[in-house]
Amino acid sequence: MPERRLLPTGVSGWLAIAAVVAVLDQLTKQLVLASLELGEAVPVTPFFDIVLVYNPGAAFSFLADQPGWQRWFFTGLAAVICTWLTVLLRQHRRERLLPAAFVLIIGGAVGNVVDRLLHGAVVDFLHFYVGRFSWPAFNLADSAITVGVALMLWGSFRHPAPDPAKENHA
Repeated sequence: MPERRLLPTGVSGWLAIAAVVAVLDQLTKQLVLASLELGEAVPVTPFFDIVLVYNPGAAFSFLADQPGWQRWFFTGLAAVICTWLTVLLRQHRRERLLPAAFVLIIGGAVGNVVDRLLHGAVVDFLHFYVGRFSWPAFNLADSAITVGVALMLWGSFRHPAPDPAKENHA
């Protein structure tokens, strides 16, 4: 019986996972957009609400107060990062950890770029808090990016890049 693989080994299979992440992100955002008014909050637990807010900036509303140029800056930055990660994906496609990290970041970045193009800002809706301490609202794409970056860091420590100086002398 042939071995069953849970994760793909080819680039197109990995990129399909990125597409699934982006689609799931957009579906959750569309559900929130259809259900809530801007600024509305629905309490779910004593520490979590579903809200509808727009973030024209980046993480933690970085550059959100700017007049609009950041929309195109973050869109372009996401395109550059996704291109770079796709190149890395081709180099590491037979591995598991790093490609998973790359496609989570790519899928999340694409999900947020779609928001920037459609709405001029990113749709955020997950809001956690404890007492008066409040974590900024975020979305599924942000979660995928965060997990992807954590996996990428973990993978880089597990498999450090080869030292070119040692390779030339070997």
